[in-house]
Amino acid sequence: MKMKLLAMTALSLTVLAAGSVAAQEKKTLAIVVKGLDNPFFEQINLGCQKWMSENADSEYECLYTGPASSADEAGAVQIVDDLLTRGVAAIAISPSNAPAMANRLRAIAPTVPVMTVDADLLEADRDLRTTYLGTDNYLMGVKMAEEAAMLKSDGGTVCLQLGNVAADNINARAQGFRDTAGGEKGIDRLTGQGGWTEIEGCPVFTNDQADLANQQMSDVFTANPDLDAFILIGGWAQFAPQAYAQVTDQVMDKLKSKDLIIIAGDTLPPQTQAFRDGRSHAQVGQRPFEMGYKAPDVMIQLINGETVEDPLYTGLDICNQGDPGFCADN
Repeated sequence: MKMKLLAMTALSLTVLAAGSVAAQEKKTLAIVVKGLDNPFFEQINLGCQKWMSENADSEYECLYTGPASSADEAGAVQIVDDLLTRGVAAIAISPSNAPAMANRLRAIAPTVPVMTVDADLLEADRDLRTTYLGTDNYLMGVKMAEEAAMLKSDGGTVCLQLGNVAADNINARAQGFRDTAGGEKGIDRLTGQGGWTEIEGCPVFTNDQADLANQQMSDVFTANPDLDAFILIGGWAQFAPQAYAQVTDQVMDKLKSKDLIIIAGDTLPPQTQAFRDGRSHAQVGQRPFEMGYKAPDVMIQLINGETVEDPLYTGLDICNQGDPGFCADN
């Protein structure tokens, strides 16, 4: 009996050891975001983790990573360099500085599939990745302009708040907004086209920092008491709900009367709450959870040599005062 128990124990240890080795030998599907300090990207992480929970027996694992700060563009490039040097099965990148990331990818010349998620490389560098998974960012800007036009049919003065200067996704949204608001393609700055004029000192660039975004809003509101529209091309200020509430308290009477309108990107929980509280007039939301959930399967398809569409758009959720939609109970 003792010998039998010993044999069973040995067998159990062998099975556990084999399982441990198998876990260690899982191939890595890496998702590298702009920064771990941004709650938008945490939704991508939740999608990655959901995929892991549903694919526990897969030979692959989903690794979510990025620099601690969204402002650390060089850190994001270094993480991609380190992962490709260490060896991953495939990688999905959200580049905060698209040219810098492209330069590094050209230097490394990775032999594993590379895709982008959430943010893309510049058009001239898209030969470096196989596909893009995420928002149609130009369309997102179009939708933000359409929401602004419904509230201000004659246009007005406007300030755009952007993120990192070299972020392709943010710049595409700004272009979509300007082209649609101005009624013509390729507008660098609104100077009266379609009735819209960008004020002096704008656009402002947050570097993806919520505290800076709120300070910028406060400064713009103070310096421009007759401003007609403030457009958060991304949701940065709203990611710090207490600070955002304090800033919008300055102009709540104007927001209620719609003398001043706020259109914002994204629909994370603190943002939908801000919308319900009357601190924005419309939200145009992306689907980051879906990006994180779908990215591993797309990477596996690329590893297997399957044909994958380019781009792969994940859609938008639009909330406005006429139709709260997604924002009504999220």
